[in-house]
Amino acid sequence: MSVVTGVPEISSGVAEISAVLPVLFKASCTECLARFELSAGALRLAIGATPKTTFYSFTCPECESLVRKPAGERIVELLTGGGVRTLRLHATS
Repeated sequence: MSVVTGVPEISSGVAEISAVLPVLFKASCTECLARFELSAGALRLAIGATPKTTFYSFTCPECESLVRKPAGERIVELLTGGGVRTLRLHATS
């Protein structure tokens, strides 16, 4: 009910719609030293059993080199939260 007694409250029925913008990650190439932004689809994250085997990789859009960089806990959190495809590495016996 509205503030006026006996008069039903009318809802507009309009739902709020929010646009989701794609996530971009800032990166740099270890070969040509170029700086750029990459979408989640351009990155790959590999999570290993140790910090030494946990890394992310991408192809440099400038020189086309394959770049591989270590990924600490914070980087893993940001990349997974941003939709980067993740591969879990398992140790072989």
